Amino acid sequence: MHISSVRADDAIVPAPGGSAEAARLAWEALQPEGWPLPLSAFPADAALVGGAVRDALLQRLGPEPDLDLVVDGDAIALCKQLSKRHGGSAVVLDSERSIARLVIQGWSVDLARQEGGSLLSDLQRRDYTVNAMALPLADRGALVDPHGGLQDLAKRQLAAISEANLLDDPLRLLRGVRLASELGFALNRASEAWIRAHRERLQDVAGERVLAELEKLASAPDGHHGLQLGLDWGLLSPWQGSDTSAALPQLTPQKAEAMGLCAGDAGAALALARLTAVLDPRGLKALRSSRKLQQRVERLRRWQTRLDPGQPAEAAEALPEAERLQLHLELEQDLPCLLLGWPLEAARRWLESWRDAQNPLFHPKPAIDGLSLQQHLGLKASPRLGALLQYLMLERAFGRLEGKTEVLEQASQWLSANPED
Repeated sequence: MHISSVRADDAIVPAPGGSAEAARLAWEALQPEGWPLPLSAFPADAALVGGAVRDALLQRLGPEPDLDLVVDGDAIALCKQLSKRHGGSAVVLDSERSIARLVIQGWSVDLARQEGGSLLSDLQRRDYTVNAMALPLADRGALVDPHGGLQDLAKRQLAAISEANLLDDPLRLLRGVRLASELGFALNRASEAWIRAHRERLQDVAGERVLAELEKLASAPDGHHGLQLGLDWGLLSPWQGSDTSAALPQLTPQKAEAMGLCAGDAGAALALARLTAVLDPRGLKALRSSRKLQQRVERLRRWQTRLDPGQPAEAAEALPEAERLQLHLELEQDLPCLLLGWPLEAARRWLESWRDAQNPLFHPKPAIDGLSLQQHLGLKASPRLGALLQYLMLERAFGRLEGKTEVLEQASQWLSANPED
C-alpha cells in the first residue's frame, strides 16, 4: 500500500549503472573528506551500513548525517580508542552486543560488532532491504547488497527481509510504516501482511521505544497518512484515544503552508497536532511519555472539544473574557496546533495575531508583579492578591490597561470594590 505519491524532485537511484555506479554516487553524497575523522582511522574491515547508505543513494542526506559502521571485533574498545586519538566522547550503548557511539564535532558515529561473524550475516539480520546494504570503507567501488535493496530503492518500495526478522524486534512493524511515510515509499504486499498479522506484538515493546517511533512518524511530511495506517491496521489500538483521527486528513504540510506557518513552526505544530489526533493523555502515559507532553495534548484536546468544530473561531471569540484568556494562557505555545484543524481563513487571521509578540491577548502577561503590588499598596501574599493579579492580567489582555500608573489605579479601585472578608 502506498503511503504517499512520489515527489518529482526526489532523486531516484539510476538502474543502468548497477551497484558500482550506486557506490560512486553514494560516496559522492557522503563526502567522507568532511567527516570528523578520516576513513583511515577505522579498521580495514569496517563498513558503513543502514540509513546513511540508504539516504546517500536517495540523495537525501543532511549536512551531518548519523553514521553507522560495523566492524569485525570489539566495537566498544575501538570507539574508546578513536576517542583518545581524535577527540570526542565515547558512549557505550550495548555492552553485551558491543555497540558504542562516538560523539565528535557535532557528529554521531555508531560502531557495532558484526552480528553472525561476517558482514553478510549481519545484513541478513536487518529489518528492510533498503536498510540492508553496506559500503565497505576499504573498497569505495563496492556496494554490498545481498537482498535487492538497490532495486527496491529504484522501485520506491519498502520490503521486509523476512517475517522472522520483523518479529525479532516487533518495533520493526511500526518502523516499516514510519520509513514508508518518511521516504514516500510503498510497503510491498508481504510486508504489509506481516505487519497487520502481528500488530499485537507491538505491545511487547517498551513504551518509550514505541513513542519515539511515533514521534518520528508524526514529524514526517506524510506522517498523517502513516498514522492513519497505524490506526487502520490496529497498530495503535492499545494506546489510541477514543475519538481519534477525525482531524488527521487536515494535518498536512500544504495546510500549514497555506496558513502561513514557516517551515520550522510548521514541522513542530504538525507533529504535536498529529500526536494529539491519535493519542490521548492516557495512551501517552502508558507509553511513558513526559508529563509535559501529556499536559500539552490534554489541553489541545480539551479546547478542540470546547469549540464548535464548524465555526471554531467564532466560538472562541464568543467565550466569556476569563475563558478566552485561559485559552491563550494554556495554548500560547501550541496555538498553531489548534489552528491546523480550523477553516483556512480563520486560521490565517488568528495566526497573524499570534505572530504579533506584543499582542496582549494572544501572548498574555501579568500586568504587574505581585511584589510591586505588595510594596505600593501594602498588601500581603494571599488568595486576594492572586485574584487581583488575575483581574489585572485580564484587563491588560483586553486592552483596558496601559502603564504602571494606570495599573496601580485600577488595582486600588478593585481593592475598594472587593474588601477583605
